[in-house]
Amino acid sequence: MSDQPFGRSRRDFMRIAVTAGTTAALPWMQDAHAQSPASSATPAPAAGLPAKGTQLILLGTKGGPTPSDLRAAPANVLVVDGQPYVIDCGNGVALQLTKAGIKLPGIRDIFLTHHHSDHNADLGNLVFLAWATGLHTPVNLYGPPRMTKMIDDFVDMNAIDLDVRMREEGRPPFRPLINIHEFDGPRLVMEDDRVRVTSTLVDHYTIKPAFAYRFETKDRTVVFSGDTTYYPALAEFAKGADVLVHEVMYLPALQKLMKTVDNAPTLLDHLVKSHTTTEQVGKIAAAAGVKTLVLSHFVPGGDPAITDEMWAADARKHFDGQVIVGKDLQVI
Repeated sequence: MSDQPFGRSRRDFMRIAVTAGTTAALPWMQDAHAQSPASSATPAPAAGLPAKGTQLILLGTKGGPTPSDLRAAPANVLVVDGQPYVIDCGNGVALQLTKAGIKLPGIRDIFLTHHHSDHNADLGNLVFLAWATGLHTPVNLYGPPRMTKMIDDFVDMNAIDLDVRMREEGRPPFRPLINIHEFDGPRLVMEDDRVRVTSTLVDHYTIKPAFAYRFETKDRTVVFSGDTTYYPALAEFAKGADVLVHEVMYLPALQKLMKTVDNAPTLLDHLVKSHTTTEQVGKIAAAAGVKTLVLSHFVPGGDPAITDEMWAADARKHFDGQVIVGKDLQVI
């Protein structure tokens, strides 16, 4: 039998067959190739998300790096007129964004509050998974120093995979798509026609710098505390905001938590000096005069015995606005 079916070599025939089969089986490839860099600068809003207005989605609400089946790792996304702005990248953030109905190739801006692994573990991986799903346009990363080294090390670690996907799948060069903006103090972080983002320093014990972010859109102002101990200056930064998303620690549960770990004294000292109690969060929200307080980054975040009322009760002693005990993938 000839190795030249229909005048082509068997190798060429198989290449054509595999290419055709892959394109037919993977619709996202058709979408990615149809989307030019120029046309994707302002992508269509994700399915089910409003084309106008500001929407907050809590992607992950657990504090700390230990995985839990109750809550995902810390991450948020603010969707403004259909465009997502990601805040923090805990483990699994790409999956949580997908569950929220957000198409990864539409991501343009990612903000990091600080360098703790529950906030930065998937920073590089989120951009990589967006790229592997069809990203062709630049992504901007904003946050504390050393992000550049993190990304460069990530690229080096994944060099084999990146090279294969560029060569065999037609992906664009990966590293040139990433623009990194590092800073170590309060500043105007970025501004476009949808949102103005500013930062301030907060107190997260030995992790410095650590930032809170304020997002001002045409219809809402949303402030993210990042990780911080009780820090009265944050109230001024959040003054008059519609929504304050604040980390929270439930002190009565720490004694129970300490019985389950072998580094109890050291961990307890870290937690007490690094996080804000339920009562202190209420004081910050009241001093800021915000409309809605969203509790998130729960410490401890893996204890089902802590009810929503237990999380909220102390905050309500000082704050008479709306208190929301955050849930993964909750839309606010």
